[in-house]
Amino acid sequence: MIKRTLYFGNPAYLRFKDEQLVINLPETSILPEKDRVITIPIEDIGVVILENLQITITHQLVNALLKNNVAIITCDERHMPSGLLLPLEGNTTQSERFTHQVNASEPLRKQLWQQTIRQKILNQASVLKQEGRKIENMKYWSDQVKSGDTENHEGRAAAYYWGELFDSSLDFRRDPEGFTPNNLLNYGYAILRATVARSLVASGLLPTLGIHHHNRYNAYCLADDIMEPYRPYVDQLVLEILESGEMPEELTKEHKAKLLQIPVLDVNINSRRSPLMLAVQQTTASLAKCFLGDLRKIEYPEMN
Repeated sequence: MIKRTLYFGNPAYLRFKDEQLVINLPETSILPEKDRVITIPIEDIGVVILENLQITITHQLVNALLKNNVAIITCDERHMPSGLLLPLEGNTTQSERFTHQVNASEPLRKQLWQQTIRQKILNQASVLKQEGRKIENMKYWSDQVKSGDTENHEGRAAAYYWGELFDSSLDFRRDPEGFTPNNLLNYGYAILRATVARSLVASGLLPTLGIHHHNRYNAYCLADDIMEPYRPYVDQLVLEILESGEMPEELTKEHKAKLLQIPVLDVNINSRRSPLMLAVQQTTASLAKCFLGDLRKIEYPEMN
């Protein structure tokens, strides 16, 4: 089942009642009184984005959302994602899976990272191909990725990819603090990261313990690892926004609405079309099986 992504950009009072998220809009709302109370089944929700600083949410609702494995994203005064809240328990065999994840051998982690980077580069190449760019070098770098990517072919591919992806007049540099379209990418990646982290928890894995990323200040290293082959889908969506002729310094509701489609984007995984959110579930489930020794390969999407 595809879960809904809810975005709250206006003041609201959010509470829980009868297994429903109840939205009470303020009296200042332009809606008539009868339309200022909205209910949504908790079981239908996958991600909640709280952007407006005048939103009030009850602890009872937060608890109910987490019990249903909903990822809650909070935003700062610049309206950019600043925090992510996930449940501590998401799988009945979580303790066993944690043990296998923690005890995974270094060769296994390096092989999983090799698979991850190969597919990331191939998906980046697909985006460049659609933009009419040369991709022979990208395919070569993908083939040359060794266990653990010890020669950093990911970095070589990234340098070429970002140099070719956008119009050359932009002189674009990928920098989270950089100019547009970095803001579009940042917002999209935050949604993707929450989707992946939520699925990792549901698969009984610890999002903090990465297969490659290791940062003492990062609670979602594994999410950052596993989302790598999915990033090109966000890049492609950002390209569609830019092709409309816009170069937004500030993201509008229309831009955000476009980026909120990320969890339901069509992707190809295991030779079948699937919404991205469901594909991520296949990916994280296969990763858990790799840690358990039941599989040797992570299932990632392949861009056409």
